[in-house]
Amino acid sequence: MAWQFDSAQPIYVQLVNRVKSDIISGAYAAGAKLPSVRELALKAAVNPNTVQKAYSELEASGLIIAQRGTGSIVTNDEDAIKALKLSYASELTSKYCSDMRGLGFCEEEISALMLKCKKEESNE
Repeated sequence: MAWQFDSAQPIYVQLVNRVKSDIISGAYAAGAKLPSVRELALKAAVNPNTVQKAYSELEASGLIIAQRGTGSIVTNDEDAIKALKLSYASELTSKYCSDMRGLGFCEEEISALMLKCKKEESNE
């Protein structure tokens, strides 16, 4: 996925969210080595200090572990990764339901749309 940043949010926060998404999706599995600070800075076209700040935040949250001399790895704590995944899913679901209510849909209509979407995906 291409790196595109939103000027309304600090870049390091966007990097944190991107790495979290990559961990949740399995792009970075538990115990996997992350790109070095310099490598990710080059890929994302940002200052290495920005990547370091993002990695520090991820380390403070317990999602990654910095290993002196070998770089950073994703935590092996599957429960922490699962909790993060459920948290993200809950946020997305809440936002979706809120947006749909804002469009005038009732709970039953929202549920029916979700079921329809699920059925269409399973038929593909």
